[in-house]
This record gives sequence, structure tokens and C-alpha cells, in this order.
Amino acid sequence: MSDTVNPNAISVIVIAKDEAHDIRDCLESVRGWVNEIVVFDSGSTDGTQALCRELGAQVTETDWPGFGQQKQRALDAASGPWILSLDADERISPALRDEILAAVASASASLYRMPRESSYCGTWIRHSGWSPDYVLRLFHKDTARFSRDLVHERLIPVEGLTIATLTNKLTHYTFRDFSEVLGKVNSYSTYGATQGAARGKKGGLRKALLHGFWSFFRTYFIQRGYLDGKMGLVLAISNAEGTYYRYLKLMLLEQQRAQVSSSAQGPAHD
Repeated sequence: MSDTVNPNAISVIVIAKDEAHDIRDCLESVRGWVNEIVVFDSGSTDGTQALCRELGAQVTETDWPGFGQQKQRALDAASGPWILSLDADERISPALRDEILAAVASASASLYRMPRESSYCGTWIRHSGWSPDYVLRLFHKDTARFSRDLVHERLIPVEGLTIATLTNKLTHYTFRDFSEVLGKVNSYSTYGATQGAARGKKGGLRKALLHGFWSFFRTYFIQRGYLDGKMGLVLAISNAEGTYYRYLKLMLLEQQRAQVSSSAQGPAHD
């Protein structure tokens, strides 16, 4: 038996926690034409792991170090020379599938970005900074690594390499309802505050108000969210809320650190 690796083999990598409502459609969209599906799960309690295994995925159950490090773990575990990185709420259309296979077979580039269309609580967002939304998701394994960011991670390509662009869209079902929106505003603002504190950023009420206002203004006016109708306004407000709470949480982290430092020093002596 030959040990030669298929140069066109594709490994799909996905990170997950409690994604049973989404991940079946995600994995179904790549089954049958990729060579491997790698899922890293960080403590699901809704049957996500069993569902992924049922669909043929290799599942690793692990802790949660943050988005960037978790995606890098999945990347390191993948065996294929080509990597397709997906989120559980994303889908590959037949047209995009065919374009991906053609791109891999041609080997004309080693990194590919693709446009993404996103649904917000049942409405497709065409502006608001969400469209056009190009994401780097298909790449040769040795050409990129994930940043170590807790949230808003990114792929970092090897310097000097050209990124090619696919034309068919990746489908993204961002939020099903406002409960998911509020949950992500809460969790992402916490991650952002923690990450900001580690990098020496400062919070405060004034900063929270100013940055929150700017987030709304950018989304709704500069990025033309008003063209997305009432949901464009809702999205702009939720973006502002996430920014506002991130700076408030950063302020509270600073206060907590100051209190701990003061307590460690003990009472002042005359």
C-alpha cells in the first residue's frame, strides 16, 4: 500500500460547543467531497459530539483556550495538505464546492478567500459592514496559522504569499434570534475586555460611550446599515452595545486588579 498523500486532499476543521442546532447542516454541506472532518469540541452538553461522529467527523473533546488557539489545535490535528476552516453556522453551497475543488486541483494559489453572505435573525444583511465580507478559509496547511486571540481571531498567512479570491459565496446563519444576539454580545464583550486588559488597554465610562457611539455611527451611516432597513438599525445598535459593554467590563477589570493590588500591599503604616 502506498503512503503517498493525496496532494488534493482537503481537511475541514470546525470548533464547537453546543452546536447541535447548526452543525449538522454545516457538516452535511461538506460530506462526500472532502477527505476529513476534524471537530474540536469544548464541553458540549447537547449531543454535538455524538452528532458529529454520526456524520463521520473525528471529534476531539477538550478545554476552551479561546477562539484562536482552539482553531490552531484543530489545524494542527488535520492531516490533509489543504485546510477548509468553517464555523458551525456556515454552509458550503454546491457552486462554492465545485469552485473549491477546482481551485485545489489547479494549485494556482495556496491561499483563497471567499465572499460570505450572512443572515441576522432571518434577514440577509447586504450592507452594515457585512457585505462584501471576504474571509480567508481555504489554504495549504503550511501557509498560514491562526492568531492566539481570545476572540476575533484571524488567519495569518506566511509573509509574501498571494491570496486568491473565489467568487461563490459562503453562507453564514449568524443568529437565529435575539437571545443568541444578546448571548454573543455578553460573551464577546467579556472576551474582548479580557484580551484588551492583557494588552494594556484602558476602559472607562467615557470611552465606553464614545466607542459605542462610534460603532453605531460606522455601522449605520458609514457602512450604510440604513439600507438594510429596520434590521440594519437593530444590528447597528447591537454592535454599539457590544462595544459599550466591552469598555465597561475593561473598566471593572481594572478596578478589580487595583483592589487586589491594594489588599496585597496591606494597610498603610504611620
